[in-house]
Amino acid sequence: MGAYESTKLTILDETESIHKKADCYLNQYKLIEADKWRRNAKILAEQLQDRVRFAKCFDRQGCIKELQGDLNGALKDFNKSLGIKSEWSENEDINMSESYLNIGSIYDKQGKYDDALSMYNKSLKIQLTQLGDNHPKIAVTYSNIGQVYNHQGKYDDALSMYNKSLKIQLTQLGDNHPSIAVTYTNIGQVYNDQGKYDDALSMYNKSLKIQLTQLGDNHPSIATTYHNIGSVYRDQSKYDDALSMYNKSLKIQLTQLGDNHPSIAVTYTNIGQVYNDQGKYDDALSMYNKSLKIQLTQLGDNHPSIATTYHNIGGVYRDQGKYDDALSMYNKSLKIQLTQLGDNHPSIATTYHNIGGVYRDQGKYDDALSMYNKSLKIELTQLGDNHPSIATTYHNIGSVYRDQGKYDDALSMYNKSLKIQLTQLGDNHPSIATTYHSIGGVYNRQGKYDDALSMYNKSLKIQLTQLGDNHPSIAATYHNIGGVYNDQGKYDDALSMYNKSLKIQLTQLGDNHPSIAATYHNIGGVYNDQGKYDDALSMYNKSLKIQLTQFGDNHPSIAATYHSIGGVYNDQGKYDDALSMYNKSLKIKLTQLGDNHPSIATTYHNIGGVYRDQGKYDDALSMYNKSLKIDLTQLGDNHPSIAATYHSIGGVYNHQGKYDDALSMYNKSLKIQLTQLGDNHPSIASTYHSIGGVYRDQGKYDDALSMLNKSLQIFLVTLGENHLHTAQLYRSQAVVNCKLSNYRQAIALYRKSINSLRNVYGESHPQIVEDEKQINYCSNQLQENEKEPSPLEIANIIRQLLAQYADNQTVIDDQSPSSLEEESEHSSQYGKAQDNSRQQRQDPKEHFFQIANTIGSDWTRLAATLDQSIDVDSIKDEESKVFDRAMKILNKWCEKNYPNVNVDQLQAALRQINRNDIVLAIKPTTT
Repeated sequence: MGAYESTKLTILDETESIHKKADCYLNQYKLIEADKWRRNAKILAEQLQDRVRFAKCFDRQGCIKELQGDLNGALKDFNKSLGIKSEWSENEDINMSESYLNIGSIYDKQGKYDDALSMYNKSLKIQLTQLGDNHPKIAVTYSNIGQVYNHQGKYDDALSMYNKSLKIQLTQLGDNHPSIAVTYTNIGQVYNDQGKYDDALSMYNKSLKIQLTQLGDNHPSIATTYHNIGSVYRDQSKYDDALSMYNKSLKIQLTQLGDNHPSIAVTYTNIGQVYNDQGKYDDALSMYNKSLKIQLTQLGDNHPSIATTYHNIGGVYRDQGKYDDALSMYNKSLKIQLTQLGDNHPSIATTYHNIGGVYRDQGKYDDALSMYNKSLKIELTQLGDNHPSIATTYHNIGSVYRDQGKYDDALSMYNKSLKIQLTQLGDNHPSIATTYHSIGGVYNRQGKYDDALSMYNKSLKIQLTQLGDNHPSIAATYHNIGGVYNDQGKYDDALSMYNKSLKIQLTQLGDNHPSIAATYHNIGGVYNDQGKYDDALSMYNKSLKIQLTQFGDNHPSIAATYHSIGGVYNDQGKYDDALSMYNKSLKIKLTQLGDNHPSIATTYHNIGGVYRDQGKYDDALSMYNKSLKIDLTQLGDNHPSIAATYHSIGGVYNHQGKYDDALSMYNKSLKIQLTQLGDNHPSIASTYHSIGGVYRDQGKYDDALSMLNKSLQIFLVTLGENHLHTAQLYRSQAVVNCKLSNYRQAIALYRKSINSLRNVYGESHPQIVEDEKQINYCSNQLQENEKEPSPLEIANIIRQLLAQYADNQTVIDDQSPSSLEEESEHSSQYGKAQDNSRQQRQDPKEHFFQIANTIGSDWTRLAATLDQSIDVDSIKDEESKVFDRAMKILNKWCEKNYPNVNVDQLQAALRQINRNDIVLAIKPTTT
């Protein structure tokens, strides 16, 4: 061998050694050192004019850029290498195969899955020709193809490829080769994506067993497997187990890779995700920032991994209700992704998706839909029509439609999502449970309670099978089933479900998770509906304590709790306290959500309700109109919330005696409800009820009964016999029948009302006492009407009539008629006399319910005007609701002064306290 050849061989050996050093640094993410040795190898390759090794230098350079996140730069280098190789090799050369693999890897990371598959298949074709069917390199290519299929959501195809890879590896490498462990890991990843968590864990543990045997306890690959097992535990909400695995992974990585390796950043990120799931937001941010610090040091400012970390930080801010901060982070992420990944990468679709989620939280529904549709456009282009990510986007578009009250559109989107999920994920994936859950939510809003429960139970069945008995998702389903029961007035069933939810949450999430606060909040709502105001306030305050700890002072959830506390105070007649709470809620919402969020409209609406109860009708209308203006802007003309506001405005007009205006508003409300909710929603029944109330106040009793009957039929279908609304409806029918002197029918209806209330509340509901009093009144009236008058009564009535109409006649003698025959001669005058007498002595009790329902905070002034001896403070202690206090003072006045009480006295007292609106409404009616 000559000197030249010997020198050349020496340089070749040195070049190979340098390439190996570069590869070693690459594996350690020491990219600067790797690039230094790559450049040295390039110099030697140029000296030798060795095209093979020169091409490999571009391969190494592409790998460095790939790790730096410069995918376009990497692609350019890999194509340069391919071009060089094509100059000196045949198309079937094995070196070409390696270039195709490298290019395919970039396309996969760019989300260009069809291009990736094309490259991998080109590589595979060469390998099969050059290496035969069973070479380990072919197994690697099958694995790469499987990975693309997994990214596309083609899970069966992915498993097919991984199993082809596994078959070769088991044949060629034996049972315990580390490459087989990698394949088991990849199969486990597919199972995890399919929600088959037990199968995933089985595969990860098979991988771990091989790695521990072949690589020892501290190899980075083992850290990766611990990491993957931790991710399954996180998906199962086994947060302590997940953290244990992540920390085992971290310990190995810190020992083997040092403090600043990008793999350590990934582990910090995943620990942060667990903390975020647990509601430990400060801990989550701490972990994400530790990850970010490493990534910025090791990867530069524009690596896609940094975009992911910004994205995760944005997610925490969103959960904290810091929406501007969340958007800032998402946009920082988006800027990097657009630069590094191009306009159409699935990761960009994800970021658009989450920006849309923030807009939805802010009530900016058009902006949310715009973002979701931008996401959808990319996904359809890159992932095809049936990827699970597309199902997720359809799902979230459906949720916007639901929030807008477009229930048919929402169901259409949820069903599009469901169709994809059933095709791609099978019948039992947790994502399918989530979609059933959301469909149930729409049915609940539509008042289709049986359909809602059916969907929630379908969701629950999957969750119990796939997630076990104690997953937080199961708690959420119990929670929503409880919500349906509460809407149905089945309060014990509702509390049972909420407590089942709470038990899981306390076990899985600890004492201070926001989800637990939400459950306390809803338990408080049940107690409020039951009239157990102290219990309700206790629950709301437990919720508030957690929220203030976890969110700080200004989260929208805290505003919601202040709002609910205000509702309790309003029901208790503590109007100043109610307004204080509503205004605390409003202040947070205006700060966090802007001026036009639908939640702000809700608060204005409820403030209007307080003013209405106080008899401040102009102030009430002002608030209702502020609410209406926001809703019309944000929700369009036909949202159920707008119908509710028209309904409330109608109620004020009715209190003011503006009956035509009231009917106009109720009918506007009804038109929306019939369009949006169908014919049988409880809200429609409530509107019929209110229209019936106007007709009653106008004395149009037949029209009133017609409306009340329409209302009753809906309540019976949707809520059943034993609901507060049904009881109130029976009572309203009883009042009208009483006015028509149909006392027997009125008594029967009051009894139905009492039975409904007893079945729901026991004996505790205050209206039971009032209904019993009304039954006594009707019974007395019935006895009085049916009683045969005595001769003396007939004579006295005749005497009164003659005295009234006699002009300068001799006054009739005081003594009784001398005989029954004389009395009979005048009996023909009795009917007329009785009618006149009944009109003169109209019982003021007929109007007590209406006065008590309308008087608001003026009940104390009415008490002082009617009878200053009434102990107002004592009544405040005895009764919590204004209605009950007002009824008590009216009954005390009546009992004390009976029989010298009449409607004129009531009207005079009401005029004296400037409540002419009630005077107009209770003008004596003739029968």
